[in-house]
Amino acid sequence: MTFIELMVVVVILGVLAALIMPRIVGRTDDAKRTAVKVQIRSLESALQLFKLDNAFYPSTQQGLKALVEKPASGKLPTNWKTGGYVPSVPKDPWGNDYIYLQPGTHGEFDLLSYGADGERGGEDNNADIENWSLDQK
Repeated sequence: MTFIELMVVVVILGVLAALIMPRIVGRTDDAKRTAVKVQIRSLESALQLFKLDNAFYPSTQQGLKALVEKPASGKLPTNWKTGGYVPSVPKDPWGNDYIYLQPGTHGEFDLLSYGADGERGGEDNNADIENWSLDQK
């Protein structure tokens, strides 16, 4: 290859990157919000399996950790599944813990992420993502 051919290839790659990168970069936040929704649905399913086996949901104090390790305090599950209900409790895509409350104020339990800012409330990417309103967002 000659130097000119090499430069033409570099310019073409640069133009393609300039066209594609803004689309990819702008979708990162959307992808994280989608990941939160998927994780919340997965945790909801695990919580429902826990309840099917034990006739109650883990308490707020036992938390989502009760899906991984058998609780040793509070109301003890009698039919806890060996190996747990999830391999580990995930953090949201921003590295924060999910908030779990039982009993919940919007159902039998509340499960939410505080969004990108990690604080209650917010708008756009900082908005909370809650299990009771997943279908509305």
